[in-house]
Amino acid sequence: QVRLVESGGGSVQAGGSLRLSCAASGSIFSIATSGWYRQVPGKERELVAGVTGGRITNYTDSVKGRFTISRDHARNTMSLQMNDLKPEDTGVYYCTTYWKGRNFWGQGTQVIVSS
Repeated sequence: QVRLVESGGGSVQAGGSLRLSCAASGSIFSIATSGWYRQVPGKERELVAGVTGGRITNYTDSVKGRFTISRDHARNTMSLQMNDLKPEDTGVYYCTTYWKGRNFWGQGTQVIVSS
C-alpha cells in the first residue's frame, strides 16, 4: 500500500506561482512512474505532468514552459512548480504513482487562479 499526501494548493492571481508537493509513505518516486493530474467539475481528470522512474518527463501542452515536475528522493517527495499561472489552471490537483500494477492517488489539493 502506498499513501500519498498533497500540499501547497491555494488561491493566487493570474501570473503568480504555486508549488505543490506530494509526500509518499515510502521510497516510491525514485522507481515508479508518477505524476500530477488536474480535475475540474464536470470533466475527467487529466494528466498535467508525469515523470518515469528513469526521469523522463512529459507535460500537457498547455503547461509546457510554465510547470516543472521534480522529485526529492531523500525526502520521498514529488513537486510541481507552477509559474505564470492562468485561470484555466484552476482545479483540484492529484498526485499519483503507479506501483505493482496499481495506481495510487492522493486526496487532492485545490488550486484557484483568479484573473
